[in-house]
Amino acid sequence: MTKMKKRLTATEEFEIMKLVMDKVLWVGVAIMLIGLWRMNTVDMREGLLWLGAGAIVLIIFVFMIVKEYEIIKS
Repeated sequence: MTKMKKRLTATEEFEIMKLVMDKVLWVGVAIMLIGLWRMNTVDMREGLLWLGAGAIVLIIFVFMIVKEYEIIKS
Protein backbone atom coordinates (compact mmCIF):
# COMPACT_ATOMS: atom_id res chain seq x y z
CA MET A 1 0.00 0.00 0.00
CA THR A 2 1.68 3.20 -1.16
CA LYS A 3 0.64 6.62 0.02
CA MET A 4 -0.16 9.36 -2.45
CA LYS A 5 2.09 12.41 -2.14
CA LYS A 6 0.35 15.73 -1.80
CA ARG A 7 1.12 18.20 -4.59
CA LEU A 8 1.55 21.89 -3.84
CA THR A 9 -0.04 24.59 -5.91
CA ALA A 10 2.14 27.34 -7.35
CA THR A 11 0.85 29.74 -4.68
CA GLU A 12 1.66 27.34 -1.84
CA GLU A 13 5.11 26.69 -3.25
CA PHE A 14 5.77 30.43 -3.53
CA GLU A 15 4.65 31.02 0.08
CA ILE A 16 7.09 28.36 1.31
CA MET A 17 9.86 29.88 -0.83
CA LYS A 18 9.16 33.29 0.73
CA LEU A 19 9.67 31.81 4.20
CA VAL A 20 12.99 30.31 3.12
CA MET A 21 14.05 33.55 1.39
CA ASP A 22 13.39 35.52 4.55
CA LYS A 23 15.68 33.28 6.61
CA VAL A 24 18.53 33.33 4.08
CA LEU A 25 18.33 37.11 3.75
CA TRP A 26 18.57 37.48 7.52
CA VAL A 27 21.62 35.20 7.56
CA GLY A 28 23.35 37.28 4.87
CA VAL A 29 22.55 40.55 6.62
CA ALA A 30 23.69 39.15 9.98
CA ILE A 31 27.04 38.11 8.48
CA MET A 32 27.48 41.60 7.05
CA LEU A 33 26.62 43.19 10.40
CA ILE A 34 29.22 41.00 12.09
CA GLY A 35 31.66 42.33 9.51
CA LEU A 36 30.83 45.93 10.38
CA TRP A 37 31.21 45.18 14.07
CA ARG A 38 34.56 43.44 13.50
CA MET A 39 35.77 46.42 11.43
CA ASN A 40 35.13 48.73 14.37
CA THR A 41 36.43 46.49 17.15
CA VAL A 42 39.18 44.23 15.80
CA ASP A 43 40.64 44.87 12.37
CA MET A 44 39.55 46.52 9.13
CA ARG A 45 40.77 43.59 7.02
CA GLU A 46 38.94 40.94 9.05
CA GLY A 47 35.76 43.03 8.93
CA LEU A 48 36.00 43.34 5.18
CA LEU A 49 36.34 39.55 4.88
CA TRP A 50 33.11 39.13 6.88
CA LEU A 51 31.37 41.74 4.73
CA GLY A 52 32.53 39.92 1.61
CA ALA A 53 31.24 36.60 2.94
CA GLY A 54 27.83 38.16 3.61
CA ALA A 55 27.75 39.64 0.12
CA ILE A 56 28.62 36.26 -1.40
CA VAL A 57 25.77 34.61 0.52
CA LEU A 58 23.34 37.22 -0.81
CA ILE A 59 24.64 36.94 -4.39
CA ILE A 60 24.30 33.14 -4.34
CA PHE A 61 20.79 33.60 -3.04
CA VAL A 62 19.90 35.96 -5.91
CA PHE A 63 21.14 33.38 -8.44
CA MET A 64 19.02 30.72 -6.75
CA ILE A 65 15.92 32.91 -7.00
CA VAL A 66 16.53 33.76 -10.64
CA LYS A 67 17.12 30.10 -11.48
CA GLU A 68 14.04 28.88 -9.58
CA TYR A 69 11.53 31.46 -10.76
CA GLU A 70 13.07 32.44 -14.09
CA ILE A 71 12.74 36.17 -13.49
CA ILE A 72 12.96 37.94 -16.84
CA LYS A 73 13.10 41.63 -17.73
CA SER A 74 9.79 42.87 -19.11
